[in-house]
Amino acid sequence: MKLGIVLTSHSAETNWNALRLANLSLVNGDEIKIFLMGEGVEYAKTGTEKFNINQQIDKLTQHPKFAIYACGTCLKLRNDSGSDTCPLSTLQDLYEVIAWADKVLTF
Repeated sequence: MKLGIVLTSHSAETNWNALRLANLSLVNGDEIKIFLMGEGVEYAKTGTEKFNINQQIDKLTQHPKFAIYACGTCLKLRNDSGSDTCPLSTLQDLYEVIAWADKVLTF
């Protein structure tokens, strides 16, 4: 399955659960693309000891069937230029994730 995930949350628990699902999907042989939008572009900063976001990100980024994108406008509104785990992307990239995916989930 090709699973698209749109992450818009600033909640550590919500983000952690979305990333855990992405990792589980990869283990089951699926392809995953995540698009970060709105507060979701801050996802890496939301981690806590209880909700270890960085651990989930590290697992994801090591997998060849994983890709991540981040809304460039949302990043610019936060004076952020992006990073490897939050790469500057466009709404065209979001459209392509949606068109590519068999299923799209939003968190």
